[in-house]
Amino acid sequence: MTDQPTATRLSINGIVQGVGFRPFLYQLARQHGLNGEVANTASGVGVVLEGPALSIERFVDDLSVKKPPLAVIVEVTRTPAPLHGFITFSIVKSRADATRATLISPDVMVCDDCLAEMRDPADRRFGYPFINCTNCGPRYTIIDDIPYDRPKTSMRHFTMCAACQAEYDDPANRRFHAQPNACPVCGPRVSLCDAKGRGLAVDDPIAEAIRRIRQGHIVAVKGLGGFHLAVDATNAEAVTRLRRRKHREEKPFALMCHDLDAVRAIARVAPEEDHLLLSIQRPIVLLRKRAETAIATGVAPGNPWFGIMLPYAPLHHLLMDAGFVALVMTSANLRDEPIAIDNVEAFARLGDIADDFLVHDRDIILRSDDSIVRHSAGQRRPIRRSRGYVPVPVFLKHAVPSVLACGAELKNTICLTRGRQAFVSQHIGDLENRAAEEFFRLTIDHLKRILDITPEFVACDLHPDYLSTRYARTLRDIPVVAVQHHHAHIAACMAENQIDAPVIGLAFDGTGLGPDGSIWGGEILVADYAGYTRAAYLQPVPMPGGAAAIRDPWRMALAHLRSAFGDVPDLADLPVVRFADAGQAQVILQMMERGVNSPFTSSLGRLFDAVAALVGLRGRVAFEGQAAMELEAIADDHETGRYAVTWDAHADDPLVIPTAPMIQAVVDDLRAKRSPAVISARFHHTLIALFDELCRHLGARTGIRQVALSGGVFQNCRMLEGLSLALQKSGFEVLTHRLVPANDGGLSLGQAVVAAAQIATRISG
Repeated sequence: MTDQPTATRLSINGIVQGVGFRPFLYQLARQHGLNGEVANTASGVGVVLEGPALSIERFVDDLSVKKPPLAVIVEVTRTPAPLHGFITFSIVKSRADATRATLISPDVMVCDDCLAEMRDPADRRFGYPFINCTNCGPRYTIIDDIPYDRPKTSMRHFTMCAACQAEYDDPANRRFHAQPNACPVCGPRVSLCDAKGRGLAVDDPIAEAIRRIRQGHIVAVKGLGGFHLAVDATNAEAVTRLRRRKHREEKPFALMCHDLDAVRAIARVAPEEDHLLLSIQRPIVLLRKRAETAIATGVAPGNPWFGIMLPYAPLHHLLMDAGFVALVMTSANLRDEPIAIDNVEAFARLGDIADDFLVHDRDIILRSDDSIVRHSAGQRRPIRRSRGYVPVPVFLKHAVPSVLACGAELKNTICLTRGRQAFVSQHIGDLENRAAEEFFRLTIDHLKRILDITPEFVACDLHPDYLSTRYARTLRDIPVVAVQHHHAHIAACMAENQIDAPVIGLAFDGTGLGPDGSIWGGEILVADYAGYTRAAYLQPVPMPGGAAAIRDPWRMALAHLRSAFGDVPDLADLPVVRFADAGQAQVILQMMERGVNSPFTSSLGRLFDAVAALVGLRGRVAFEGQAAMELEAIADDHETGRYAVTWDAHADDPLVIPTAPMIQAVVDDLRAKRSPAVISARFHHTLIALFDELCRHLGARTGIRQVALSGGVFQNCRMLEGLSLALQKSGFEVLTHRLVPANDGGLSLGQAVVAAAQIATRISG
C-alpha cells in the first residue's frame, strides 16, 4: 500500500441511525486523516472515503471496535469509488434511496452523562425531564418514517433554540444530530391535570405530582411508550384503590425502584439479575420477594415474585429521586385494553382511574409496553418483548420471502420478514376487543412503513375465529398460509437458534387448535419448518364449559378425576371440595358424559391447572396461568420423589401418554395427608422424567439429537431447568428461547418461517 490517495465507498447496514453513528464516523475519519462524506440513507449509512489506502484500512478495522454503544453493524459493503478531491470530511443531508433497509434503534434508558447534567443545578437542562443525546433516549416510539431525521419524528413540532441547534450542528458535541435534542427553552414540557383533563396552575408539576402520590393519589404518568398508573407501593389503601378502579383482581403490579440498593431491600437479586436490571433496555425483571418488606401486600398478592424495573426515562428519575421505597408503575389501561398514549385519549379512558395526570406535549407515535424478563436456566428469558428490544430483528439462518405473520389471539405480536431479518413487533396484547384490534392493525401498518416491507404472503393461526386470522383472510390479494399453533411454537424456537435440521419439539401450553378440531397443548412433534408429525401427546380429556374450564381450574380437576377413575370419586376428603360441591360436580360430570360444550384437550397447561385445584391451591384464576404459577412456586425443593407413569413404546404412532397414573398418585398422596408442596415437587419431577424418556425413545427411532422446548409451560423455571438438564444428560442439544418469548408472544416468528418454508416447497414442487 502507498500514500497515493484512493477512494472507497462503504454502505453500512444495521442500527446506525439515531445512535451517534455519523459523528462517530466524522471523528474517526479525522483521526485517520481521511476526507469524504457520510449521509444517512434509507438502507443505513453511506460513506465515501478518500486518502491513503492504509488509512482507509485502519478506518474500516476501527468501525466495529470503536462504534457507539447503541450501534449494531449488520453488514458493511465496500466498493471502489472515483476520486472527487474532497478537501475535508463532512456530514451531508440524508438521502432517500430506492431501498429502505435500515434498522431502527429501540427506546433505551437515559445515559449517565445526561443524568449528571439533569442533576447539576448549574446546567441549563437542570431538572429537565426530556434530556437526551445520541447515546440514549426515545427512538422507536417517536419515529413516523425513515430516514430517521427530526422531521420524520414527533419532535418535528419543536424548533430548536440557538443553543440546541449549535449542539446539533457541532460534530464534536454529544448531541450532534440527536434528533430528539431539546431543552426547557425549546422542547417538550410537562404539565399536571386533574381527572377531567383540566390543567392545574402549579409552579412545578413534577414536585406537585410527587406530593399527591405521597398523599395516596393515583397519578397517570406519560412516559416513553405510553402511560403508567403510579401509586406509592407502600400505601396499601392506594394500591387497593388502584386494583378496584383498574378492575385488576390479583395480577401483580410492576414496581419501579430508585436503584439497585432499593431493589435489594425488597427482593433477592442474583448477579445475573443485577445485569438485567441495569441493562440499557431497562426491562421489568421478575425477582424473588424478601420475606419482610414495606411493600403493600396488594402489589403482588399470593405471589412469591415482584416484577421490578429501574428508572429509564428522565422523568422517572425525577420522580424516584423523591425518595420513594418503590412506586407501582403499571400499564395505564383497563383490563385487556392497550395502554393509553395520547393525552386526550388518556383523559377519556383513564379519568375514572387516575386522580391526576402528569402529561407532556411530545407525541408517542406508537405505544410500547415495558418488557418483562426473568433469568432462568442460565439465560435471560423474555416473557414480554417490547420496549427496549423492539424493533431489533431476529436474524435468520437463511433469507426468506417477505411474510406478514399475524400471530396468536393472546399475547399477540406480529412479524414481518425481510431477507434474513425477522422483525417481531412489540407486545400488542390479547385480541379480545376493538381497541386491541385497532392497535394490531396500526402496528402492522406502522412497521410496514418504517421498514418499507410489502408482504408477498401472509401467515396466520389455524383457528378461524381469532381476530388475527380473520384479518389475514381479509387480505384478498396476498396468499394466506395457515400454520398450526404448536408447529409455529417449535419453528420459532428453531428460528431464533438458526436451526434448519429436524428437531424433536416439545410444545406445551394451554390452548391451540389442532387440525383434528381438538385443543392441543401437550404435544411432542418431530418437525422442521416445512412440516411436522405428531409423535406423541397427552391423553385428551374434556374441558367442561370450554373457556370456563380455563377460568375455573376445578373443572379440569373433575375432568382428570373422571378420566383417571372412570367417574368422579367422593370429593369429601379432597381439597378440591372447597371449590366444587357434589351438586356442581354432578352437573359437570353430566356435561362431559353428554359431550355438551366439552371439547377434548391434550393440554399440559390444563393438567397443571387440574393438579393446582386438586391440592386446594386455586379453584378460579384471575389471570392466565395463575394456578400453574402458584403450583410451581410452592414445590418443595428438598423433595426428590416422583410418580410412576408407564406408556406403550410399541403402540402405533402417535404415542398417547396416559395422565391417569399421575392423577391417581396425586389423590393417593392427598389422602395420605402429604403436603401440596411435596405433591407439586413430585408432579414436576414426574413430568421431567416422562418427557426425557419419551425424547430418548424418539431420538433412538429417528436419530434426531436436538430437542426444542417451546410454549407457555416453559415459563415455568422448574420445568425449563429440570428438563433441560435431564435432556442434556441424555445426550441431546437443547434449544430454548432467549430472543422471543416461549409463550404466544413468540408465535408470529414461527408462523413466518413456517409459511416461508411451505411457500418454498410449493414453488420447488
